[in-house]
Amino acid sequence: MSTPMWRAAADTDAPSALRRWWASTAAPTLESVGEPEAARHPVALLARPALLGLVATIAITFGASQDSSVFAFKSPGAWFFGIPSMTTPPGRGLLLSLVASYGGMFLLLRVWLETCSLLSRHPGIAVRAIAVMGSLWVIPLLVAPPLFSKDIYSYTAQGAMVTHGISPYHHGPSALGPGPYLNSVDPLWRNAPAPYGPLWLSLDGIVTSVTAHHVLATVVGLRLLALVGVVLAAASLPTLARGTGRDAATVFALGALNPVVLLHLIAGAHNDALMIGLLMAGLALAKRNRPVLGVIVCTLGAAVKAPAALGVVYIGWHWLGDGTPWRERMRPLVSAGMLAIAVMAVLSAASGLGWGWLGALGTPGVVRSWTDPPTEIGLVVGTITHFLGLGLGVTGAITIMRALGLAVSLGASVALLLASDRIGQLKAIGLSLLLVVVLGPVVQPWYLAWGILVLAPVAFGRWRTALVATTMVGAFIGFPGGTLFLGQLGRSSLWSVALAVAVLVAIPAPPIIARVRQLIAYRRPLVIELD
Repeated sequence: MSTPMWRAAADTDAPSALRRWWASTAAPTLESVGEPEAARHPVALLARPALLGLVATIAITFGASQDSSVFAFKSPGAWFFGIPSMTTPPGRGLLLSLVASYGGMFLLLRVWLETCSLLSRHPGIAVRAIAVMGSLWVIPLLVAPPLFSKDIYSYTAQGAMVTHGISPYHHGPSALGPGPYLNSVDPLWRNAPAPYGPLWLSLDGIVTSVTAHHVLATVVGLRLLALVGVVLAAASLPTLARGTGRDAATVFALGALNPVVLLHLIAGAHNDALMIGLLMAGLALAKRNRPVLGVIVCTLGAAVKAPAALGVVYIGWHWLGDGTPWRERMRPLVSAGMLAIAVMAVLSAASGLGWGWLGALGTPGVVRSWTDPPTEIGLVVGTITHFLGLGLGVTGAITIMRALGLAVSLGASVALLLASDRIGQLKAIGLSLLLVVVLGPVVQPWYLAWGILVLAPVAFGRWRTALVATTMVGAFIGFPGGTLFLGQLGRSSLWSVALAVAVLVAIPAPPIIARVRQLIAYRRPLVIELD
């Protein structure tokens, strides 16, 4: 009798120092609610983080909606509000926008850490209570203009192309000609073919048609589609967490309430949300011993963006259960692959778009991102070799380093697949996704959400520390306001600078101070006075 097909990995508890660090992220006032009382009255326990999280996302929305904000696109027609008029002085309110947005992000990260720590200390709270709290955090982000990226405007243009019979796999948005669609598309992508699967472009075209080709209405529809993807991923987390023996509410908060998920997948409205939602839904179906349906749903995710195909591989590999000899795994693995190809062929034919997206998968690589390790190494190597006259320029060095990065990520992913019986399938999939991102041709913060969500059910001990660190990096990486903020401080009055610095320091300060006090108390020698 084979073992169950989807067995979660076991892990050892965190070292005591890490446990103390994790517990110390909560504010002391949260300790006042006793564990039995918290189980009976979760509202009393969650009221504070619910309110603070709402304040954080309101501050982010307020800051991004200012006329001079750099966190949202300010072209006419880009959103319903926050677009400067012709008479608005340039730079007005920029400092207020930066402080409100960054302050809200700091507060959101702090409240998320406190919430996860709180739930770890008080297990047993219903997931629905955490979902309600998270919904409060999300509402302001649904009202905010698309944040931190203009990708959604490329989606709207591609949807219009589909409805007009123009293949996004052979033409960029510029094929639409001048107009409201092209005005909002980043110039970098106006001639770039779409690297997305036929399911996404079909849904994109449907949203465009339903909204009667109104650009803003299409943007709203696509953001709601991203929200659907996050809801799918969030709904899958408790199922994937049950086999780990960990508290479902804590896992839900780690993944669904993660700042990277909220700020980028929902507020940024990226189609990665639908891709990862379908991937996790497929994995959850496989865990419920429905592997065929799991393969189909993961294939639907791959028809949005290619990385979801990894779910098909893992479902096929573990179809017969852990401990199965590799030779016996090949038949179900091939069967899963054939089923996925058949589903993809149906989608490609039904959409009328064919398989052109395979040739466009390299489109994101046209960007030279300073956050991408292979690109950075290629820039350094190319500069040195060019200076030494060795004949290898920057472009050639970047191409070589990116190829090496992809080869290493592919090799490491195969090794993780082979080791997945020992380390656990979810951990192997999550690490593979993160490796593909970090060693790929471009690193975007919303790409990190792939691995964060998949790893959330098995993130305990040192893995939870790694997930928190990845979130802290991903929540702020690539944001466009840092240089402007420093420049604005240099042009502002002394009182404005003092207030801005005080606000941004005061938000993360309490847990840091609490941690320092804890360390001092921990190291203080015990003195016993004798009469």
